[in-house]
Amino acid sequence: MGVEFNELFDQWAASYDAAVAGQHPEYREVFEKYTDILNRVVRTLSLPQGSRVLEIGVGTGNLTHRLIQAGYEVTGVEPSLEMRRQALQKLPRLNLYPGHFLDLPNGNYDGVVSTYAFHHLTDPEKETALEMLAERLGPKGRIIFADTMFRDDETKSARIQEAERRGMKELAADLRREYYPTLPVMKKITQKAGLKAEFIPLNRYVWLMEARKNLAE
Repeated sequence: MGVEFNELFDQWAASYDAAVAGQHPEYREVFEKYTDILNRVVRTLSLPQGSRVLEIGVGTGNLTHRLIQAGYEVTGVEPSLEMRRQALQKLPRLNLYPGHFLDLPNGNYDGVVSTYAFHHLTDPEKETALEMLAERLGPKGRIIFADTMFRDDETKSARIQEAERRGMKELAADLRREYYPTLPVMKKITQKAGLKAEFIPLNRYVWLMEARKNLAE
């Protein structure tokens, strides 16, 4: 359920903002256009001010800050203790809870967002999580995720081999260890959860997922 990565993220918390700013050479392409990606999530969410938004995997609070600036009532969930501490230093009034995609505070939401986190779930867990989120979502609500995904298995394998060839051992190990999905898998999972989803590439690694309830069903 992603909690197996908590120790890694506790260690990464203090330097995470530097990494997303491009200071970790192996992850520059993963975090390319990071600020634009966060802004794109907020812009795509496009809900009235005051809407209730759940953010899963708050990290150090970079997306959260933008959501609050946009006028949303934000509830945050983050499994890593050190990441929560970093986020609360920036946003001391944030409603922030320990938890993860399958362990959420009670409540229904107009929107659900997440960046660079959904890949911590196995594919069956992704399916369960989206089904749970769809149940908590209002009829006109939407789920906006930005995360590393691959067009297909061949692209995923090629990207791992490329990282190894370029001597990026940490990135290659990451791509092998974590549960990065392919687009066919994500499309199948969203459909099964009763969601209508669109996927848009934002850089070589990251795709934007915009999902809404399929009210036609």
